Amino acid sequence: MFGRYFRNKRIERGVEIEDSIMTITEKEEVIIEKPFKKKNLEIVWVVVMIFFGILLGRVFYLDIIKGNYYLELSKGNRIRTVLLKAPRGKILDKFGNILVSNVSSVDAVLIPNDLPENPNERNSVIEKLSQILEVEKDGLISLVDGQPKKSINPILVKENINQEQVLILAEKYKQFPGLTLENSGIRKYENGLIFSSVIGYDGKITKEERASNTGYYMTDYIGKTGLEKQYEKYLRGVHGARQVEVDSLGNIKKDLGVISPESGSDLVLNIDEGLQKKISDSLSAYLERSGTKTAAAIAIDPRNGGILAMVSFPGYDNNLFAKGISSEEYKKIIEDKNLPLFNRSVSGEYPPGSTLKPAVAVAALSEGTVTPETTVNDSSGAIYVGSWRFGDWKTHGVVDMRKAIAESCDVYFYAIGGGYGGITGLGMDRMKKYENLFGFGETTGIDLPSEKSGFIPDEQWKKNVIGERWYIGDSYHSAIGQGFITATPVQLVNYTAAIANGGILYSPKIVNKIKKSNGEEEIIKPEIIRKNFVSPDILKVVKEGMRQTVTSGSARSLDALPVAVAGKTGTAQFGTEDGTHGWFISFAPYDNPEIAMVVLSEGGGEGSSSGVPVTKEVYDWYFNNKK
Repeated sequence: MFGRYFRNKRIERGVEIEDSIMTITEKEEVIIEKPFKKKNLEIVWVVVMIFFGILLGRVFYLDIIKGNYYLELSKGNRIRTVLLKAPRGKILDKFGNILVSNVSSVDAVLIPNDLPENPNERNSVIEKLSQILEVEKDGLISLVDGQPKKSINPILVKENINQEQVLILAEKYKQFPGLTLENSGIRKYENGLIFSSVIGYDGKITKEERASNTGYYMTDYIGKTGLEKQYEKYLRGVHGARQVEVDSLGNIKKDLGVISPESGSDLVLNIDEGLQKKISDSLSAYLERSGTKTAAAIAIDPRNGGILAMVSFPGYDNNLFAKGISSEEYKKIIEDKNLPLFNRSVSGEYPPGSTLKPAVAVAALSEGTVTPETTVNDSSGAIYVGSWRFGDWKTHGVVDMRKAIAESCDVYFYAIGGGYGGITGLGMDRMKKYENLFGFGETTGIDLPSEKSGFIPDEQWKKNVIGERWYIGDSYHSAIGQGFITATPVQLVNYTAAIANGGILYSPKIVNKIKKSNGEEEIIKPEIIRKNFVSPDILKVVKEGMRQTVTSGSARSLDALPVAVAGKTGTAQFGTEDGTHGWFISFAPYDNPEIAMVVLSEGGGEGSSSGVPVTKEVYDWYFNNKK
């Protein structure tokens, strides 16, 4: 036995008494002999308390302070919101004929968070997916790598996949963690070639577009051109959502609730589908006969500024863009020298030629430069200023204001524009004043993107920009719509409507009303830019001259129509090789106008041989068959 015995003694009343005998080990003896140091015990106790304090503080921070954050984070790994896309609104003509609707489609999208974390497995999924969907593997890898790996925002892999691809992916869905087949819709454009310049098209949103348009997902569609772009905020609708519970691979396990999508608003246009087709057919037939390729035509209601038809040649099939245009198809369109994506009706700027003469006539009569009966003798078909000859297209003899408009006498307008003989000309600044009043040199405010303003110069502009003073020859050229002046077809038809309706210049509108999904309607009211800027008596003289264009002037073939028509031809030179644009502006019926129209044949020769025949066919259809 280790240790030794010792006796426990006590003293009672001075007598030492032995109680018992105990046995202890040597180690215990040492402890007894060398007591534990109290200071060391205190240090250990402090360390233990600090450790537990840190642990309790961390628990408090995670559970109390950051509890909601981590709760939502954990839910995000378990609960997903599946987007339910809202269908875009339809587009209809004034009679309710559907011009644009939606057809169902399926898009393939990826959720980066649900892809395998292992790089090899991840790339294997992407490679197999690229083969089935026939998309470039490297491009898809770059697309995925460009997103945060834990992102649950969908990435569009391919839109509008075909039925065979849908079946393959549905059958092998377990091989593609992160893949979702998303129900969507693509636009169906009726008569795309005819209406594309007006309606435009939509397509998948780009990163740049998304940066400037809040509330869009990378799988969303957005209007790119035309009405699709102009009225995007009405057409797009409000997406719904479906909350689901998913497993670690992103597979849906349980539905938790649905918020139904709200479809976009429908647009009801002022456009008449039948009239649009007729203008397109007539203009197309003329172009085929003439060998030219580019043209534009617009019809407007002079009573309210509503656009009844708008055509631009050549057109393009906007269904190609809706379905996801291939690089080959897109290249063919953008490399076409005739620019099918260019809407000549609102973006084309051309010298207006003699179609501008009624505005110059208004200026001369308003300023008292001439009276309606003032005559000019055009016996030689030209006037001369020093060694400069300013020719006419033919000799007209003695002409007054009405005859000058009807026969498009250049010499008469040289005289009232720049001065000749006993007539003191207007000069450019006064011509510009009235041309601006008719809307030239400024945009009309039509509800389409990319409208151009054309250009009306003045004398100071030439000095500042070209470094030359304004010569009398500049005024002569400007008085017949040449020189530095340019205008758009929509400006010309709008100005024609203002002459027809007695001097009210409207801001033309394509959309008549917006029909919302809740049944409410928003009417697009006529918008007046200005009115009462021309005396009715002066307009009456100008209209009489335009009527004589049909009865005895350069558009006599229109006199056979069932209604009285007024108009003005125009032949505008451009370029350096004596090329000419053919114009014709008109309105009908003469006494109570309900339609005004402009026809432009770009590089198509004289207006009397291009615009007049097209106008005759259209008015004949409109007043005989349509009504």
